[in-house]
Amino acid sequence: MDPEEQELLGDYRYRNYSSAIEKALRNFESSSEWADLISSLGKLNKALQSNLKYSLLPRRLIISKRLSQCLHPALPSGVHLKALETYEIIFKIIGTKWLAKDLFLYSSGLFPLLANAAMSV
Repeated sequence: MDPEEQELLGDYRYRNYSSAIEKALRNFESSSEWADLISSLGKLNKALQSNLKYSLLPRRLIISKRLSQCLHPALPSGVHLKALETYEIIFKIIGTKWLAKDLFLYSSGLFPLLANAAMSV
């Protein structure tokens, strides 16, 4: 855990933000079809945008795993688009400093997508 993250855990607003993110992530556990995934991503987006002043995301590992799962090639393009919107929101929130530190988390979902994006129709 980063020292900045430990410092933020003392802030009750950051803890509320963290619990909102965790609640949004729990929606993914009950998703049974692709429409549920789009709804879960929408709730995650709303939770992420609820507190833009923190550039350090709570539960970064779980968020990145869920986004990676939403970019699975078997899922419809609507889920992919919503996941890419979420990546865009995250990258705007965290800025270049945290993106450089956490690139390995987010690249696990984005790099495999590039192979599918290069397919000619």
